[in-house]
Amino acid sequence: MHYIDLPTFTHELVYLRPLSRADAPAWYAYLTKPHVLNHTSWDLRSLDELMQKFNALESSDSASEIRLAIVLRDSDTLVGTIGFHSVSALNKTAEIAYDLAPDIWGRGIAPSVCDAIVDWGFSHLGAVRIQATALESNTRSVRVLEKCGFQCEGLLRNFRMVRGHPRNFWIYSRLNPRIGIVDT
Repeated sequence: MHYIDLPTFTHELVYLRPLSRADAPAWYAYLTKPHVLNHTSWDLRSLDELMQKFNALESSDSASEIRLAIVLRDSDTLVGTIGFHSVSALNKTAEIAYDLAPDIWGRGIAPSVCDAIVDWGFSHLGAVRIQATALESNTRSVRVLEKCGFQCEGLLRNFRMVRGHPRNFWIYSRLNPRIGIVDT
């Protein structure tokens, strides 16, 4: 889904723009590196499989996945993606997902872009809750979530199949500060 009002985001190395099919080769190149793949649930066997994902990304359905490109300012080269792979207008929730090329890890990009897209999800989508799941082994992603104010809600055992095997995932959430927590 394409949006006119992209999240406000400032970082010296990167900026956000709509993800395009032309980004697919760069996206596929880093997603299939073993030290990236081992900590994600991706199961890509070819670039063609990744290209199929763009059909869902280009949908105009309000519940469709939202994904933006994280690109280098100096070359417009894709180095990551971020967005929401599950959006529920009914429940006013979304699940964030992001990935970065290993060459730019450790430069503060993931927490900055994560904060921006979460704030945008609260203001633009009207979300009251944004959640995230991270493979139990993905300590880098867990650190990003914690830096961005997400709270751990627990371990989801055998939550998703990852390349044919059940795997545990941590679940985190961040609530819209303008809504507050509702206790019943």
